[in-house]
Parts: sequence; C-alpha cells; structure tokens
Amino acid sequence: MGFFDRLKKGLAKTRKNFVEKFEEVVIGRKDIDEDLYEELEEVLIQADVGVNTALELMERVREGVRLRNISDPARLKDIFIEEVEYLIGDKIEPININPEGLTVVLVVGVNGTGKTTTIGKLAHYFKKQGKKVILAAGDTFRAAAIDQLEIWGERVGADVIKHSEGADPGAVVYDAVQAARSRKADILLIDTAGRLHNKSNLMDELKKIRRVVQREIPDAPHETLLVLDATTGQNAVNQAKMFGEAVNVTGIVLTKLDGTAKGGVVIGIKTTLHVPVKMIGVGEEIEDLQPFNPREFVAALYNLNIDEKQ
Repeated sequence: MGFFDRLKKGLAKTRKNFVEKFEEVVIGRKDIDEDLYEELEEVLIQADVGVNTALELMERVREGVRLRNISDPARLKDIFIEEVEYLIGDKIEPININPEGLTVVLVVGVNGTGKTTTIGKLAHYFKKQGKKVILAAGDTFRAAAIDQLEIWGERVGADVIKHSEGADPGAVVYDAVQAARSRKADILLIDTAGRLHNKSNLMDELKKIRRVVQREIPDAPHETLLVLDATTGQNAVNQAKMFGEAVNVTGIVLTKLDGTAKGGVVIGIKTTLHVPVKMIGVGEEIEDLQPFNPREFVAALYNLNIDEKQ
C-alpha cells in the first residue's frame, strides 16, 4: 500500500465526520438557503476546522454560489472542494536544507504529541536519501525521552548525543553540534523538552537552545518544526500560537491523522497560523511520516483517486 492509499485509509474518520456529514445535510434539499448554510457551517466546526476558518470557508462558498448562479444544492460539493483546495493551497513545502553544510532541525512540541517518535521517523526519512543523521537528546527532563531516542537511533542507524537525565539541554546541544561537525553529518535533529514547570520556563529553555545553536552556526536552526497531535483538534492550533511566541516556528508536523475525526484541523492550521504543514503522519509504521502534499490530502479526504485531482 502506497502512502496515498494509507492517507485515504487514515482519513476515514475525518471523512465520516466531515465529508459524509456534509453530504447528509445536502441530500434531499431542494433549495440553497440560509438554513442550509448554517447547518454546513456547523459540520465544519464539528470537524475542528475552527470557527473563523468555517466562517471564511462558508463565505467563499456563498460567493461561489452567487457568481455561478447555482440553485441546486447537489452542486455545493464541487464548490466546497474547490474552496477547501484554495484555502489549503497546492504548494508542497519541503524541509529546508542548508546547501552549505550541516542542516540543524530543532523539533519542539508538548509531551504526548509524538515528538520523539517523529524525530526517529524523520531520521529514517533523511537516511533513505543517503544523508548522515545525528540525533540530540535535548529533552533531559525525562529519562524516558532519552531512552526512546536511543532506541530510534539504533533502529535507523543514527548516532545519538546525550547526557544524563537532568543535565543542561544547552550543553547537550552544544556537544551535538560539535559531534555533527566532526563526524561530517548532513542533518542534526534536536529533541527538546515538551513540558517544564510552567509555560515561561519551557519557552525560556527553548530560546536558550536556539541561542546555543546560533552561536555555533549563525544561520541555524535551518528549520524549527512544531509537532502537533491532530487528535487534539483546535487545541493544536492553540499550542502552535504558544510556541510561535517563543521560537520562530517554520513548519508543522501533524501526527496521528489516522486516529482522529478532527483532520479538518489541517484547514484551520493553514488559514490561521500561516505556517506551512511540512510533514504528516498517518500511522505507526516508520514509513507513515511523509511530506504534506495538499492536493493529495484533499483527494484522500474526499476519497477520490489522485488523477481525478490533476
């Protein structure tokens, strides 16, 4: 099964909660009226698209109906697909790679989002491209995080730079940068703590890690990826806003899309955060983290074949 087929399968719960409910509301309707628009708006909100995004999407649908002088509710689906495509866009945003040498990727996110697992899968993704990868165990506040990263390092064949539990994360990151340079690595993936005593404590720690990296490599980190759990819906958007205040988040990795009916959050993220979704996860297998292709996502959401969206 290719990734597109796994994506279609993974979006089954979202499809049931979003697309099928949309069709249930429309079927049997004879007219397009305000009651219909309000019911469709409610479907969007329940799919965790977000209130503001739902309002924007419905406004665009209204405008499409008006401009095309459409009166048949059955034709609303095509307009909806077009407007979802418009809001998500069609651009694939790859992870930024430093053409001049070592690429440093800082990975942030709250505990439980799948951050450490994502790092392991990212390491595998880069290893498949023939790149030498080093992992930095910067989450020194949890022994389990260090152990988990070591397991992933062994699994994918990547060295792990670590200190003991409770060590200074900045010191770990400094050592990791030096090791990556001396071992001529292509990619350095840095794990970070997901929860400290309070929000300001966590954000100060992340800022410190960035400063350590930038002292050694002024244009680094080349990518700051925020790992979000799709099952949390709009809470994921709130997390993104919180992290965005502390570090310059350059890309989103959205995990656990296969385990949620809240996949509509992708649309909300794209419209409210203005940060590209760069990778998505649709399962537990090592290959189930792949670059986000907006066109494929919409096709999978509506259970279409990809050639129907070309």
